Amino acid sequence: MIALDTNLLIYAHRSATAEHGAAREAIEAALNSPGGCGITVPSVAEFFSIVTHPTASGKPSPPKAAVDFLASLREAGVEELAAGPAFAARLVQLAADMGVIGARIFDLQIGLCALDGGATQLWTHDGGFVRIPGLVIRDPLERA
Repeated sequence: MIALDTNLLIYAHRSATAEHGAAREAIEAALNSPGGCGITVPSVAEFFSIVTHPTASGKPSPPKAAVDFLASLREAGVEELAAGPAFAARLVQLAADMGVIGARIFDLQIGLCALDGGATQLWTHDGGFVRIPGLVIRDPLERA
């Protein structure tokens, strides 16, 4: 299973971004992959927060547009990837073990939710995404 990072969702939602077409193609490819794809609960919250924020680059999306976009992904087959048991304790322990500090905890949170939800890959356009053992990080928008 492939987990989709927040930035791909934002690009696919915002038609004015340079990455829009490539992000939509990446999501389609993930949907058609043998294991399917999903979005972590933290990425859902992060997506909604960013695209509806009043100071978002461009014009903020109305909440209904953000909800409708997420619903269209679910209808297309994107699964919800949720945290497993004792998530908070495992998250902070992994952060301490890996030396993850500050805001990088949010990447770790997304990655650990992805693993808990059964993902083996995480697709992101963030070259600095935290690397987690057992989760392959791939940039589907990277030009060969």
